[in-house]
Amino acid sequence: MTGDRVNLSETYTELLVAVKQRIRAAQYEALRAVNRELVMLYWDIGKMIVTRQQGETWGKSVVEQLAKDLQAEFQGVSGFSARNIWRMRDFYLTYHLNTKLSPMVAEIGWSHNLAIMERCKDDLEREFYLRNILEVV
Repeated sequence: MTGDRVNLSETYTELLVAVKQRIRAAQYEALRAVNRELVMLYWDIGKMIVTRQQGETWGKSVVEQLAKDLQAEFQGVSGFSARNIWRMRDFYLTYHLNTKLSPMVAEIGWSHNLAIMERCKDDLEREFYLRNILEVV
């Protein structure tokens, strides 16, 4: 009876470790999916702003109003400040013509994208940092 209990205990411990590893892996993948979707949302908003600005004579006041309306509609959700909406526009403009870099930006978080976009001077430098981050992730 004691031998069975030891075997059960060892087997249970192995099961527990395996289940915890699987849960952590699922949590990590869920977080990556959420981050990817958020970056793509910001890309799409940036694209919508650029498209409208090219077709119409929009000034800063439109983005300011959009920020106010989005913040009112999505209370408690951060990310829709006028400053961040301008960043979304810049994000789209920075990467939309670069077929090599645009898929890479979807794989890293928004804060990393902002840091790279704002600090790097050219696409070659951006590619270097994007690749380095993707190696870690």
